[in-house]
Amino acid sequence: MSETTVAVLGTGLMGAPMARNLLDAGFGVRAWNRSRSKAEPLAEHGALVFDTPSEAVAGADVVITMLSDGPATSDVLFNQDVAGAMKPGAIVVDMGSIKPAEAKDHAERLAQNSLLYIDAPVSGGTRGAEEGSLAIMAGGEASVFEAAEPVLQAMGRPVHVGPSGSGQLAKLCNQVIVAITIGCVAEAMLLMERNGGDPAKLRDALKGGFADSTILQQHGERMTTGNFVPGGLSRLQVKDLDNALEVMAQANLRLPMAELTRERFDRLVSELDGGELDHSALYLELLDINGLRAES
Repeated sequence: MSETTVAVLGTGLMGAPMARNLLDAGFGVRAWNRSRSKAEPLAEHGALVFDTPSEAVAGADVVITMLSDGPATSDVLFNQDVAGAMKPGAIVVDMGSIKPAEAKDHAERLAQNSLLYIDAPVSGGTRGAEEGSLAIMAGGEASVFEAAEPVLQAMGRPVHVGPSGSGQLAKLCNQVIVAITIGCVAEAMLLMERNGGDPAKLRDALKGGFADSTILQQHGERMTTGNFVPGGLSRLQVKDLDNALEVMAQANLRLPMAELTRERFDRLVSELDGGELDHSALYLELLDINGLRAES
């Protein structure tokens, strides 16, 4: 697969380490980012860096988009002529988090240009991106997934979950679980700490039990050490929860825990200026509603 060329569009917190893992796996990488300075360091690892996305995708076999949302992805694909610059038969792998309906629309529009498409959002944050251990939820035709699978395996564990849009639907389910669990872990950490217990020992005691999780171990530590350097931005958590609630409404469902958690994340972002903090910073919102301050 070393002869396969991969273009990575969007080399921010997640895209940059994903591109490095592709390079380490032997793929040729062509990189673009809106702020070129974020793509430039990849040149030291062997990537070719371009000024425009259409230049980056020229001749690529696989094009990965890792952009902030659906409108940003659509703009790059169709308004900045990425679709027109790609060679027929190339595969677009959208690894950002967008709406399922947007993924289906992208698949249909790209097919008109003889291009293939997979929506393959990820979970695992910056640590997973750096370690190449991301959970990758892929939607699209099975044959296209199989063709792209070696590329995806360089970044994590890909699973084909269904037709176009299914990957994004799975990611929304993931984000509902993540958001609600962050809220639960925050409450447990606060309960332990403010009653004189040691949150670190609590996390250790719960390892392997029903309450254990990656969120408990990683984000629970972030909460009680005050480390909110972003691995997953709180403002993007709000965007994902908004998308999940939109799909919920379309299916005539109520998800009360998701609704409440979305309100809390929105308050963290809009009232407490936490949009650029890690989503574990929901702990700060919990402190605020209790009239408490984070301990220094």
